[in-house]
Formats: sequence, C-alpha cells, structure tokens
Amino acid sequence: MDVLDTSGEKGTLKKLFFFLGILLSVSPFISEPVALLLGLMVALFVGHPYLYLNNKATQYLLQVSVVGLGFGMQLDSALEAGREGFLFTVFTIVGTLTIGILLGRLFRIDKIIAFLIASGTAICGGSAIAAVSPIVRADEKQISVALGIVFILNAIALFVFPYIGEILEMSQSQFGLWSAIAIHDTSSVVGAASKFGPESLEVATTVKLARALWIIPLAIASSFLFKSPSKKIKIPYFIGFFVLAMIANTYIPFVEENGHHVASLARTGLKLTLFLIGCGLSKKVVKSVGVKPFAQGLFLWVLISVSSLLTILTFIEN
Repeated sequence: MDVLDTSGEKGTLKKLFFFLGILLSVSPFISEPVALLLGLMVALFVGHPYLYLNNKATQYLLQVSVVGLGFGMQLDSALEAGREGFLFTVFTIVGTLTIGILLGRLFRIDKIIAFLIASGTAICGGSAIAAVSPIVRADEKQISVALGIVFILNAIALFVFPYIGEILEMSQSQFGLWSAIAIHDTSSVVGAASKFGPESLEVATTVKLARALWIIPLAIASSFLFKSPSKKIKIPYFIGFFVLAMIANTYIPFVEENGHHVASLARTGLKLTLFLIGCGLSKKVVKSVGVKPFAQGLFLWVLISVSSLLTILTFIEN
C-alpha cells in the first residue's frame, strides 16, 4: 500500500511530489541515474498518481528523445559503429535466446514467461516483450513478470555499468558497444552511455537501435515457435526518423550548426523518461516477479554482460 493514497489532501500531496520529481529530473543538476532513482523513490514511498498513463508516456517520450539524439550525430561514424557491432548483435541475440529457453526448461518456468524474458534480454527489453506478447498469447501476469525483471535489472545496470567502465578504463567506443549489447532497454542504454561520454552515446545508440530491428524477425519466428495465428508486428518506425535526423545533421549545414540544441533537449527528455520508468516500478511490479523467473533473467543478464565485456576488452581496441 502506498504511503499516500490518491484521494483528497493526500492525493494532492502525491501529485505534488510527482511534479516536483519531474522538475528536478529535467534540471541540469540531475544526472540520468539520479533521475531514475527519484522515480523509484516516488514509486516505492509515494506512489504514481497517473500510473495508468505511464507506459504510453514513457514509450512516446523515449522515441521522441531518441530521434532528437540523432541531430547530434554524424552518419559516417554511426555507420562505422553499426558495422562494428553487427557480428556481436547476431551472435548475442541467437545465443541469449537459445540459452534463455534452455534455462526456462531447466528451472521449469512457464514457457511463455521464459521466452519473454529471453526475448527482452536478447534484444531491447520492454520493447521486445511488448512486440512478441500478443503473438505468443501472453496474459497480463506473464507480461508483468517479464517486464518487472527487465525493469529491475535495467535500474541496476544504469548505476553499475558506468562505474565498471571507469574502473576498467574502457574507451568510450568500448563502453558504448558493451552497454548496447548488455543492457536491456534503450532508455537505460542511452542513459548509461550518456553519463560515460558523447562518443559512447553515439556508439551505444546506433548499435542498440540496429539491434532493435531484430524485433521483426523475432516476432516472425515467435509465430512459428508458438504456432500462433498471424498477428500484426509492431515495427519500430521511430528508428527510421532517427536515421533521417542523422542524415540531416550530416549533410544540411543549418541543421549541423543547430542540431546540438535539439540533441540537448533530447537528453533532457531522456532523463524525464528514466524518471517516469522509475515511477512505474511499483511495489506491485516488484512482488509479481517470482524467484525462478528472476534467477533466469539474472543469469542471462550476467552471462551476456560478462561474456561481451571480456570479448570487447580482448578484441576491440581502445
């Protein structure tokens, strides 16, 4: 039960804390991890006054923010980053899905929950889960469990990854590639990479969005694996707008001169997105996560994080 309910004076206080958190999150004094932490505090100690709107709000705000980040990037360097991460992407997606399904059987986890967790870990967290859920006919509880695990591990990664990168003295290119592969959701990938540096942000965003396109073949494969009737696949069209923004910033002088202003606003939008994601991590979401599904998600996350880190440190130059 929340500390504050939604009625009367207490409901007003709940809204006050929520909007105060928004103001703090978009201020220049707050970093991405702190914005997420503020959201978590609101969720656990106060409660989200508009929880029913949170999922749509974070989805659209994240997409707009990602497109805005494209106005601060150059196409040629982004393509280079994408080529560098392609083989990693293929290998880690196939490997994570395979191991995730096997772990689900080993731990005797519900088949659909295990597949959703593996899909979210392999590609892009909540977006992948949302895309394949209707195809595998997942119910609300199955979706909540998978999303809860992804959100919890995303929150941990946003704080831990930049710290590890600094300890290991990773280059910005190395860290950007690592975060794009090993962190689930695009929001946390961009948040962690942004904290590490501008080059890291460019590499991470490009590789992660290229990775997100694998939602399409994953959705098609899911319909065969679960023998589901054809469902409409949610194609992440905003990635195309991100590419157009990069092209404009690369070849149109006016955009190149002023694009950094849009990119700066986009980073502010990202902080607000992370605050809202934190607000959505309610006690109900945390309680919905079972021990075995969480063990599967944690094992997969640690496996992909450690294996990709060792590979990057060994084969990718500073």
